[in-house]
Amino acid sequence: MRSIWKGAISFGLVTIPVKLYSATEQKDVAFHQVHREDGGRIKYKRVCSVDGEEVPYADIAKGYELATGEMVVLTDEDFADLPLTSSRRIDVLQFTPADQIDPIYFAKSYYLEPDGQGAKPYVLLRDALERSGQVAVVKVALRQRESLAALRVRDGVFVLETMLWPDEIREADFGFLEEDVDVRPQELKMAESLIDTMVADFDPAEYKDAYREALQEVIEAKVAGKEVVAPEAPAEAGPAVDLMAALRASVEAAKRERQGPAAAKSPGGAAKAKAAASSGAAARKAASDGADTEEKAPKKRKTRRSA
Repeated sequence: MRSIWKGAISFGLVTIPVKLYSATEQKDVAFHQVHREDGGRIKYKRVCSVDGEEVPYADIAKGYELATGEMVVLTDEDFADLPLTSSRRIDVLQFTPADQIDPIYFAKSYYLEPDGQGAKPYVLLRDALERSGQVAVVKVALRQRESLAALRVRDGVFVLETMLWPDEIREADFGFLEEDVDVRPQELKMAESLIDTMVADFDPAEYKDAYREALQEVIEAKVAGKEVVAPEAPAEAGPAVDLMAALRASVEAAKRERQGPAAAKSPGGAAKAKAAASSGAAARKAASDGADTEEKAPKKRKTRRSA
């Protein structure tokens, strides 16, 4: 990793010099736009829409378009007068429990490494923060943008999580939140049972990007001159009308998956698997026939938006 920023954590009267590194990277397969006939790269020119002339970078400014269609042109001098700190400081504003920060605010993650003689105060603040069980709320200016951020500890290293501002979070304003939705107690209990069956410790190493791996295989096959065969897409199951039967079948399927092949070989395992399969088949049949076997709920429950 290469450092992309140097500055200091300002914690009271303590200054901790640090280097900043991107903590994440995208693993997408990169493509170029090319000419289909000969593979030549497609290039674009910076052309002015008014006079049709190509414009060099030195003559390009930033423009803000008004609702009237008129353009306000901003120069480097205009940006120089803005109150954006250039002190390269990470100012600690307060400490707060981590669960009080909704993850929707997090934008990008960075690692902080102590720079120069900053190792001792770095370790001191790191250990104190870990023992407190808190995260630090800080303010920092990166790439011509001032951001709130959370400073936490991960594997012995400070992680700076830049955050969006409150007015950058969209409100979830959906019509169904005002509708009356009937949920039977039996359905709720079965859904909770399904959740309990699928509870497990999170290990990200268990998951992989199957699409990216398949795409890489396609590219490698093209390079090797092999024939590429696209597998048939599995048929998608329609929504189950008999919600209770679908939930029950899902619980049984989740239990079988968690127990593994040994469950099918155990006494009674085959019978349970057969019963679960029959339950799933009944749910699919109910969905295809359009049968509505749900009972009416004794009470209506209205979903509400939080204030």
